[in-house]
Amino acid sequence: MVVTRFAPSPTGYLHIGGLRTALFSYLWAKKNGGKFVLRIEDTDKARNSDEATKAILEAFKWLGLEHDGEIQYQSKRGEIYAKYINQLLDEGKAYKCYMSKEELTQLRETQMANKQRTKYDGKYRDFNATPPEGIEPVIRIKAPLTGEIIVKDGVKGDVSFQAEDILDDFVIARADGSPTYNFVVAIDDALMGINEVIRGDDHLSNTPKQIVVYEALGFDIPKFYHVPMIHNQQGKKLSKRDGATDVMEYKTMGYTPQALLNFLVRLGWSHGDQEIFSLQEMKNLFDPKDINKSASIYNTEKLDWLNAHYIKNTPNDELAQLLLEFDIVLTSHDKKEIILDAIKERAKTLKEMVSLIKEILQTPTSYDEKAVKKAFKGDAIEILNAFGAKVATCKNCHLPSDYHILMEDIVKEKEIGFGKIGQPLRVALLGKMSGVGLDTVMAIIGKDETMLRIANAITALVSSDKTVS
Repeated sequence: MVVTRFAPSPTGYLHIGGLRTALFSYLWAKKNGGKFVLRIEDTDKARNSDEATKAILEAFKWLGLEHDGEIQYQSKRGEIYAKYINQLLDEGKAYKCYMSKEELTQLRETQMANKQRTKYDGKYRDFNATPPEGIEPVIRIKAPLTGEIIVKDGVKGDVSFQAEDILDDFVIARADGSPTYNFVVAIDDALMGINEVIRGDDHLSNTPKQIVVYEALGFDIPKFYHVPMIHNQQGKKLSKRDGATDVMEYKTMGYTPQALLNFLVRLGWSHGDQEIFSLQEMKNLFDPKDINKSASIYNTEKLDWLNAHYIKNTPNDELAQLLLEFDIVLTSHDKKEIILDAIKERAKTLKEMVSLIKEILQTPTSYDEKAVKKAFKGDAIEILNAFGAKVATCKNCHLPSDYHILMEDIVKEKEIGFGKIGQPLRVALLGKMSGVGLDTVMAIIGKDETMLRIANAITALVSSDKTVS
């Protein structure tokens, strides 16, 4: 059975790269009928944030990524780590190091001056004398000093590390007794049955140290998949400006969970030329062996395209529920279907939908000057007045087609082009030249509001003398 995990540190927001590795891990476990474990690595008491933990859990809930079993917190596993530290000490596989900070600093400065790699020199590796007074020791593991460590990686293939180049007897417990990252990660993964680890390739350099811990404790080594980073359009590390922001910001910006997950699964993984994937399709098709070996490029236009696709294909009742998050209440609106059918064809995000809906439902309080100059020429006021009168006499104006007939009648009666009524009417109804179809707008706002907006526009423009003769 495949058991994967996502193990964020609650020292900041959950960013897009972390979410991608969580998604990959989740999909691979679910495809194989396995388990996906969520572990919060909260041993850094100085930097941990309860708010960050809540934000991580909120993001998982929003996206519908369900973990198996209870959430595991490293901060509650101190006794387990202490047990294995003592085991390694008893077996002679770890030892107490009494080197002071000043000695370590001096050692590193000397090594740097000699153009050597900075590393601990093993001074206390086989120490049997009386320890120096006044120094609380750290615990170091006895790492191999020669030979090679091979990381069998499902993305990169076998990656070989020379022990003398990358290892020293690294610290597994600090002077205050708190365990270090590479030590607890290996223990947790082993005890939680994690047998496949999917994570960013910035962790690749940690893997040899974790293998040392696995081997020292007699644990099975999991299968690793180190996923290349996400880069911006310039091929550089993704910054907050490019999209490496709090995952929940994507909700605020109006992206749907489906679009974000679909976008992320395609950052570094593909299945032929397919672009649109439901979550179930992702579970059926994803295989980490197909992850690209090179970095993926973050493309906002692609995310917008996907989001527009999901908005267009979301049932209106569900869209109305999503818009409640943006204080747009359409769930019981009598024109809900007309509104959403018109808007969702034009919007890339829910936030854009909100803006378009407000443009329709809110009476204009100002008029775009360029639009006014273009639309209100010659007999525009006369034509608009005539149209307003025609709306006033209409007894059965409810649907867009009803209003469209009225516009066609004016065009015939006045022997004018459609733009002669369309342009000034659009400015009167929306305050600008762009927007959804005029017949749709009038069907949404109704007969009385249509007449009111026409009258308001004529009054405002005539009084300010902005019409062009």
